Amino acid sequence: MKTFSVTSSIISSSDIADFVCEKYALSPNTTCRLLKTGINHTYRIDTDNESFIFRLYSCNWRTKQEIAEELKLLQLLKQNDIAVSYPISNRSENLINDINAPEGLRYAVLFSFAKGNKVLNFSEDIHSEIGTLMARIHQQTKGLKLNRITYTPEILLNQSLNYIKPFLSDETEEMQFLIETRFILEKELLNANTKLLRTGIVHMDIWFDNLNISDDNKVTLFDFDFCGNGWLCLDIAYYILQLHSTEKDDTERTAKINAFYKGYETIEKISDEEKRLIPILGVCMYYFYLGVQCNRFENWSNTFLNEVYLKRFIAVLIKGYYEKVT
Repeated sequence: MKTFSVTSSIISSSDIADFVCEKYALSPNTTCRLLKTGINHTYRIDTDNESFIFRLYSCNWRTKQEIAEELKLLQLLKQNDIAVSYPISNRSENLINDINAPEGLRYAVLFSFAKGNKVLNFSEDIHSEIGTLMARIHQQTKGLKLNRITYTPEILLNQSLNYIKPFLSDETEEMQFLIETRFILEKELLNANTKLLRTGIVHMDIWFDNLNISDDNKVTLFDFDFCGNGWLCLDIAYYILQLHSTEKDDTERTAKINAFYKGYETIEKISDEEKRLIPILGVCMYYFYLGVQCNRFENWSNTFLNEVYLKRFIAVLIKGYYEKVT
């Protein structure tokens, strides 16, 4: 009988529990629960008196060096008292673990637990605090560079469009919109006054799903899997984009955006050129993340990604936001 190969597997929670108990000398009462599967798989680890997050990276998603760079950034931020979920060394003083999965070698990291819960809609004060948190990160990472991806117009737009094309015909109205708009967006980015744009290390994924808010309104940021190099205003653009998605009341949304900006600019000033580009970069971020979904079809998005989904995503989200902000 033929043995078939595997492209993606879900490792059992009980095996993960045994693994972390051995590698991190945790209590034998340690339990493990799968939180979500996606590009990476996330497990919650609970001991007698402490909780952790165990991230299992997908096979052939990030190299060991790329993960090491992500963890180096988190350690830098932790050392500067910035509220992030940080990596924890195993008994061998290593941050990265090797996991022999059916599909091949996967890497795994144990992270501190971010206290609190995810909240979809929150107050202006919390948005202000998130603005301050983002700015403090940018203050630390401005001018620095990781040995990871640099988010250029080529990566954000052209590469993303190439990932999307196999899933949607060029003849469709939605794909025509992406193709035609791509040239307009690319021209804006290439003609930007780069002397007025701060560069450094960017998170690229700061939104409510990657923030925990405690009962006393303390915010902790996590999931730096997409961190890389680029214009710092990319992070601002993505956050503003998400506010347009979650806050439907125009007046309330504007107040929360202003609160976010106010918090941010208590630490770092945003140039007029950055502010001009933020709406444009938000549209580019839609291209990028739709490209990620298409690129990771085999191990993540195949349960929802189809032609109907793509057409709705492009027509409602990308086109809708583009027409609103340009």
